[in-house]
Amino acid sequence: MSYQMEDLGKNLVKLTIEVETDEVKKALKSAYNKSKKQFNIPGFRKGKASYEVVVKMYGEEMFYADAADIMVPDAFEKAVKEAEIDIASSPEVEVKKFEKGENFVFEATVAVTPEVKLGTYKGVEIEKRSADVTDEEITAELDKEREANSRLVLVEDRAAEKGDTTVIDYEGFVDGVAFAGGKSEDYPLELGSNTFIPGFEDQIVGKNSGDEFDVNVTFPEEYHSPDLKGKAAVFKVKVKEIKHKELPELDDEFASEVSEFDTLDEYKEDVKKKLIEKKEKDNEAQKAEEALAKAIENAEMDIPELMIKDNVRQMIRDFEYRVSMQGISADQYLQMMGMTRQQLEEQMTPNAEQRIKSSLLLKAVAEAEKIEASEDDVDEELKRTAEIYGMEFDKLKSQVTDEERSQIKDDLKLKKASEFITENAVEK
Repeated sequence: MSYQMEDLGKNLVKLTIEVETDEVKKALKSAYNKSKKQFNIPGFRKGKASYEVVVKMYGEEMFYADAADIMVPDAFEKAVKEAEIDIASSPEVEVKKFEKGENFVFEATVAVTPEVKLGTYKGVEIEKRSADVTDEEITAELDKEREANSRLVLVEDRAAEKGDTTVIDYEGFVDGVAFAGGKSEDYPLELGSNTFIPGFEDQIVGKNSGDEFDVNVTFPEEYHSPDLKGKAAVFKVKVKEIKHKELPELDDEFASEVSEFDTLDEYKEDVKKKLIEKKEKDNEAQKAEEALAKAIENAEMDIPELMIKDNVRQMIRDFEYRVSMQGISADQYLQMMGMTRQQLEEQMTPNAEQRIKSSLLLKAVAEAEKIEASEDDVDEELKRTAEIYGMEFDKLKSQVTDEERSQIKDDLKLKKASEFITENAVEK
């Protein structure tokens, strides 16, 4: 293997890598062994024809793609090691030459880790935030608890109002034809919740139990079903019940039922205490985020596009895994959201760039301040993880590989660097 390296600027390099014919032959044989069971050649049992026979029958070119897939990763890794470059993305590969009896040549364009020129990161100015809690905030929290403990009471002496929950039967039609998913019975719908098509709930307000009527709406242009986007629809609706939400009285009895306290005053004090604790925690997170953003703003780094694309691809893979845990595919989820894959990538790109800048900045700060994470730090992190997942620490520790320990150590180092920036920030 030999290579030539070209600096493309903006932290991009192009490696032109050449693999000798002996290695090419080995890769072709490996490609043949990988797929030989699929060949059914007259005079030979299936999968038993030799490489030479298969090549004579079909041509060597049929193995080129698989052989390239075999050669590229190993040759690229060797070239990167010899060139002593710190790569920061997956390579973009282009095969330049693959011919019978010739060396295999390909180009690999790859991002290298950008240099970070630190600006001010100690003493950055951030907004001073208060953890004071107002009476309005306490009341809002109490109202949430009242909502959670409310009950629905049947209404028989008036028409439906916003805030009521109606039990309805409905069936939808477009151009006089019923459409899939447009019918339901005994459906509980809270008026004003905006869970249905715009305008649907408003037309139920003022109706009484037993009323049957038409609701005329138009599906939004961004509706998830392509067949219904922008279409006018008529729903046949029957109101079967109207229920009013009844909230419990805010008194000592309520406090004793929803908390460990006997009186409303004691419960209020506890709510206030917890709100203050939450504000303090949120403030710390916002301080850290703002301080880091200021440090990034003060630094200089040129992030290559390839590095951002690579990070977006990883974010897409994480997204696909998360939605698969909900039992649907990424494409199904995107269709439901009325979004294309390209739009998702565009949405993720600014976040990907900021993540890269954060990581590079924190690594530079850790190096400048000689911040390290010890083996004891790693063990403490593993103990916290064990507690969260209800595992035995010793068992978890024994399962963690050296590579995983190294990654945990690197992550803790960045966390310490972030804490250093936050602790040295000036609140104004």
